Amino acid sequence: MITGGQSYVSAPPAFSADGRLLLVCTGRTVSVFSASTGMLVSELEGHEGDVTAVVVPPPPAGAPAAAAKLASYCWTAGLDGALIYWDFAAAELVRKVHVGLPVHSMAIPNITRISRGADIYTPFAFVSVEDTSKPSNEGKTMRGQLQIYDLTKGRQVGSLLAETCKPEKIVASSSGEFLGITNKRKLHVWRIPMKDFKPDKIRKIKLCHTKKLNTLAFHPSERIVAGGDVTGRILIWRGFGNAKFSGSDGAKSKVDEDRDDVRGNSDADTCTTWHWHSGGVKFLKFSSDGTYLFSGGMEGVIVVWQLDTGKRKYKPRLGSPLLSFVDSPDSSIACVSCMNNQVHLLKMPNMEVMRSIAGIKLPISSPNLDGCYRDVYGFDYSNKLVAVPTQDYCIQFYDLFENTEVSEVQVCERNFQPVDDITMYISLVSLSIDGNLMCTVDVKLPEEQLGGLVTLKFWNQGSRAGQYFLSTVIYEPHSDAGISAIAFRPGKNMAVSSSFGGNFKVWVQSMLLQPSDGKNQSGWRCQSVGSYKNKPMTAATFSSDGSVLAVAAECVVTLWDPDNNTLVGVIAEALSPITKLSFVGTSPFLMSLSQSSKPQVAVWNVPNLSMQWSYSLFAEAACCSSSRSEFAVLALLSCPDGGTLAEQDGVILLFDAENPKPISSWSVKKARGGGVAFLKADSSLDANNKDMIDGEASFLVYVNSSHEYVIFDPRSNEELHIGKSAHRNIQTEEPAPIGYASIYGELLKPKSKKDVPEIPFIPSERPWETIFSGSSHVLPPLTKLCPAFLASLLEKRPVANE
Repeated sequence: MITGGQSYVSAPPAFSADGRLLLVCTGRTVSVFSASTGMLVSELEGHEGDVTAVVVPPPPAGAPAAAAKLASYCWTAGLDGALIYWDFAAAELVRKVHVGLPVHSMAIPNITRISRGADIYTPFAFVSVEDTSKPSNEGKTMRGQLQIYDLTKGRQVGSLLAETCKPEKIVASSSGEFLGITNKRKLHVWRIPMKDFKPDKIRKIKLCHTKKLNTLAFHPSERIVAGGDVTGRILIWRGFGNAKFSGSDGAKSKVDEDRDDVRGNSDADTCTTWHWHSGGVKFLKFSSDGTYLFSGGMEGVIVVWQLDTGKRKYKPRLGSPLLSFVDSPDSSIACVSCMNNQVHLLKMPNMEVMRSIAGIKLPISSPNLDGCYRDVYGFDYSNKLVAVPTQDYCIQFYDLFENTEVSEVQVCERNFQPVDDITMYISLVSLSIDGNLMCTVDVKLPEEQLGGLVTLKFWNQGSRAGQYFLSTVIYEPHSDAGISAIAFRPGKNMAVSSSFGGNFKVWVQSMLLQPSDGKNQSGWRCQSVGSYKNKPMTAATFSSDGSVLAVAAECVVTLWDPDNNTLVGVIAEALSPITKLSFVGTSPFLMSLSQSSKPQVAVWNVPNLSMQWSYSLFAEAACCSSSRSEFAVLALLSCPDGGTLAEQDGVILLFDAENPKPISSWSVKKARGGGVAFLKADSSLDANNKDMIDGEASFLVYVNSSHEYVIFDPRSNEELHIGKSAHRNIQTEEPAPIGYASIYGELLKPKSKKDVPEIPFIPSERPWETIFSGSSHVLPPLTKLCPAFLASLLEKRPVANE
């Protein structure tokens, strides 16, 4: 079983102490990537729930030996209620602490405790947990708790720091002296005693605002805290806690922590407001020297604020809303997490994108016939790729076996703008069996019932899998009606598009001679048009040999000769309009899905023009094997309107076309909006597969509504879950450069005399043509260039001695 597609941006990542590695939370594992190459180095597997936090503790102050020893260790927290200590250099689990409640966030300050007269480094974890014993449907229920755990003894210490309606993210200052969370319109800030730590010495203040706060950040050296709200404003509190935190750690103050006047009575010297973001601020981060403040949000732009003046500059065109920003200990590299499941590694301070760690793009909604929103998938069965439409109107091709992005194809041009209304979407993606051809349908929604446009595009494959270039663009292929299905004919360059307007069109590829350059280019043209009683054509498919075309005219299945476009048969009606048709391998059976209020999964006997059997199932998706008489159905366990998208669980049923009894079944999560497909097995796995046909083994892939997927052998009885992957491409980490190479890069190695041909040097007769050539920062100053230039213009004559 192979799994992948986990989110890389569900929690902020963390750099190793030397900045060479990046630790990313990916589902139930922590993936360790190389910061220099962006390649996967190792995986930390041990959590039984999703990992929500990874923390590389700062090295103890004044203890270089201990710092070197702890440089490759980290703590992780997860929804399974466990805190795990790792040696991530060796990918080994060292210790596990059980909290007992789902952990949503964690911070580990650099705290020391006095034992026998000496300061001893003792790790304490401040965790934000969710009390699952309290009901979740009541708005005022306090399910969020902030607890303290002694990681050495593995037990909770002290009382609760705070209770909130939901678990909040904990933010710690770089020194670990201050911790903070956002709670509605307030910032809760705690001062942690760094030496001789005791929970009763922790002091707390509240800083209030008029809008809901999203995030906060602490200055690295001064008592300054920044908060970002839902309207895009950034508030800077300077000198916070001067009254409450003054004096010794045990001193009591009469200052009321609940004073909620924003400007006048809060425990801060001043409060300044900045505003540039049009939407909510998602992250705030001070630079390591405290001179600048980084902010980001829905605009996909990193804003760099100068703390003293409020002036700003920008890092634009990141192409997606931003979620988090993390800097490296060496300050030369940072990373930003984007909502499209990408982590960009930035070269500081100019923030140039050096590498990108790209996961499968997260789901986007596109409207369907019944008014709901569903995901659209395309599968390249031969190359084991899934084609996923993205928010920026691209098709992302993702390698399912390697769990890596292969390429992106831009279907429509778009400049990223954070708008809520959907004005255009990709409604269909279809690929031929061999992956050489692709067809897309993009729809521009009308504004006030004007300006709608349906575009059909044909693409040819390039030199490698996942690379496509545009061949033909057809505007309004079916007048003003929408396209319900696209299907390619096996073995020939032919495709069919069915329309809700009452017809279908057969398209063929032809070679066009361009008179300008005389080169042959392929284009697609309409060969024939068919219809059946002017009924909407809702689905279409070809048989495995391409000799029969089946088109659904609402509830009726019609059979056509694709070469002559003649009707050869009609099969009895289904219960409701058919939304999907597919021939079952090389067998004479045809499978259909009806996904309306009267759902039905039916198998039709094509030679007899009759129904073989049927079930009343709420089917979300289905797929047929290309070599066997088997097909799989992704069915929902409840009515589609019975819950939200994430709550709709389901079951995968494997059928033989002749028998209505399922061969196998698997329970799956997040089935609503998911998809299934048969794929050719990876070559490395074929050798051990006993059920190969024609030298090829068939595997089944399930993609859930979060774009997580699992690939498994449908003839095995193993339980499906998104967990450990049995097949990952892990690279070996290269040694980090040191000395001169770490600052300026590797020096060019001089070539040997054997490799360099001897060319006699001939001085130029026109040196002034090249004397000023070159970059301005490497040219000599004009005081040296001008004499040489003037000397080249003068004729030299020998001077006679008198």
